[in-house]
Amino acid sequence: MASTGKSDQRREARERLRNERAAEVRRARLRGRLLVGAGLSTVLVIAAAAGILAAKPGGSDDGEAAGRPFVQPAHTEGEDGIVVPYGRAGAPHTLTVWLDPRCPFCAGVEQGLGPTFKEQADAGEYRIEYRFATFLDQAFGGRGSRRALNALGAAVNESPEKFMAYAQVLFAHHPARETDDVYASTDTLLDLAGRVPGLRTPAFDRAVTDLTYMPWVEKVGQAFRDEGMKGTPAVFIDGTKLTVNSGDGIASVTPQAFRQLVAEHRRP
Repeated sequence: MASTGKSDQRREARERLRNERAAEVRRARLRGRLLVGAGLSTVLVIAAAAGILAAKPGGSDDGEAAGRPFVQPAHTEGEDGIVVPYGRAGAPHTLTVWLDPRCPFCAGVEQGLGPTFKEQADAGEYRIEYRFATFLDQAFGGRGSRRALNALGAAVNESPEKFMAYAQVLFAHHPARETDDVYASTDTLLDLAGRVPGLRTPAFDRAVTDLTYMPWVEKVGQAFRDEGMKGTPAVFIDGTKLTVNSGDGIASVTPQAFRQLVAEHRRP
């Protein structure tokens, strides 16, 4: 861990974010102000969290994974199942989507583009590989990122289709502020799961209540750190990063603009 204090880390992270956001705006030729009011402070705090994460590479499970046997959800891939795929295995392209369940900007991307991701994957244009982070639990305290990811693991164990539907529900009902740790509540996660037809099986409910997939959650979150990711959301087509936030608060680019980005940056 770096010897500087948490306030220094946050200040450095804010400065890095200002530089990165300015470059991103120039590249994307976005007009107007990047973010206003609370939206600006939110993204600065998220960047600060990423800075803290880089300085503190260790885990942050608060003991919830300790002593539990590792259980890999069905329908996951990669070492220890850290990738949640959706779509045809032989698809010509790969869309990689990194999200933190507590991240409001991730919610904006899933709300604006999640249906398009699914539509294009269903059409065979690409296969989606969902990857997850849980660093906001460490940044703000709480357990919502990890517990929500445990519930998503329980959903993909049921089926990829139920995972996709549940992810859409979670991000559609996202708290206004990432400091609101509402997804730490088992009752909230189960209540939202009830909005996905057929998801509330005894096995699903038990996995959410008993935190069955928490050791898996820790491996998924550790992969985010190991791969040197800087923050969420991060979306790549065939390894090329796409600018998916519009610059207007947490809103994503339009589905039409996203389709154009995919067409321009996918491999031939």
